[in-house]
Amino acid sequence: MNTQKSKELFAEAQKYIPGGVNSPVRAFKAVGGNPLFIKKAKGAYIYDEDDNQYIELINSWGPMILGHAHPAIEAAIAAAIPNSFSYGAPTKREVEMAELIVAMVPSVERIRMVNSGTEATMAAIRVARGFTGRSKMIKFQGCYHGHGDAFLIAAGSGALTMGTPDSAGVTKGVAQDTLTAPYNDLAAVKALVEANPSQIACIIIEPVAGNMGCVTPSADFLEGLRTLCDQEGIVLIFDEVMTGFRLAKGGAQELLGITPDLTTLGKIIGGGLPVGAYGGKKEIMDCVSPVGKVYQAGTLSGNPIAMAAGYAMLTILNEQPDIYIQLTKITEKVTEGIQKILKELSLNYTINQIGSMYSLFFTEEKVVDFDTAKTSNTQLFGKYFQAMLQKGVYLAPSQFESLFLSVALSEENIEQIIEANRFALQQIAQEVQEV
Repeated sequence: MNTQKSKELFAEAQKYIPGGVNSPVRAFKAVGGNPLFIKKAKGAYIYDEDDNQYIELINSWGPMILGHAHPAIEAAIAAAIPNSFSYGAPTKREVEMAELIVAMVPSVERIRMVNSGTEATMAAIRVARGFTGRSKMIKFQGCYHGHGDAFLIAAGSGALTMGTPDSAGVTKGVAQDTLTAPYNDLAAVKALVEANPSQIACIIIEPVAGNMGCVTPSADFLEGLRTLCDQEGIVLIFDEVMTGFRLAKGGAQELLGITPDLTTLGKIIGGGLPVGAYGGKKEIMDCVSPVGKVYQAGTLSGNPIAMAAGYAMLTILNEQPDIYIQLTKITEKVTEGIQKILKELSLNYTINQIGSMYSLFFTEEKVVDFDTAKTSNTQLFGKYFQAMLQKGVYLAPSQFESLFLSVALSEENIEQIIEANRFALQQIAQEVQEV
């Protein structure tokens, strides 16, 4: 496979862009080799600058749930463009978009549009602090909520110790207000709350984690968080930037039957364009300016082109709920095919799957949190990634990222994905036997 143009572009990019990429995982450092520079995408396929075609299982990290360049979304964008690209003023489409989100997501009574998932989570934390009058927050190891300072905190040495910054530029002062617990460990969360009485403003969590690979909540974990927050006056925030409108019309909260106080959204609500949102209970959201005293603003918030794309996307998902059944069937066919190959090759690796999200972890451990995810053999994953790429299947270039499937995948595509896995896993099995 010739990827010369991508290699040349990467060399040129490194002269002007830190690491040659505008988001770190794109650099392929976790899997080796040079990143592919993408020229176009349509349906289930992406094409690099050398015109190589790949079946794509990232879908722009989630939003392309209908496949790339869906005709209805293309038409909505084309119709919006002649009216200009940005006004910095209210539009009818913003109202329609807000009404649709409120109708679809169980917890949302009020919604504020922003420009990214990171912006949404940063604002949600501020609103929770403004509403409660408290300073501290609890987050979970392995959950990613964007690059806001408060989220880039590593866990302390024990459940009751404060975290420390794991990114340069994050102050110790910020770290003092950020407490970290293991995912799926309700006892650790209770211990943090007891050690910081009446100081916790919010608990923020990915209800289904996607940034340590796909990790699902254990039985009663989210319900336990809901009960604890009710007892202690803590705002429960679900970060559904990845899972919102992907796992169900109402997101993971609908699928799992747990209602948070605030929800952050992104990805799908822009139809692929940059957008985010946060929303929740009326009494909490009414703390936001200009109604309340929590300030948050943005010139491009509710951008008319992004709203047009997102409204078209959500309308399809709202009117065709069977899409979620179709997505789950597609994903189960893929994961069941992989599981069969693993069994044939005597490889006892772990697959986590929910709806249209899944991860293959190169570990025999049951993956329930970040510590168990980290038992994966990342060197083997890198070799698996490259072998899959060789067979024309483009995966997330990290062991610790979920895959996101789309309804654009045909039966033929599914068979190609399974056969690519057979090729890649046979190479892994041979290497394991030789060690």
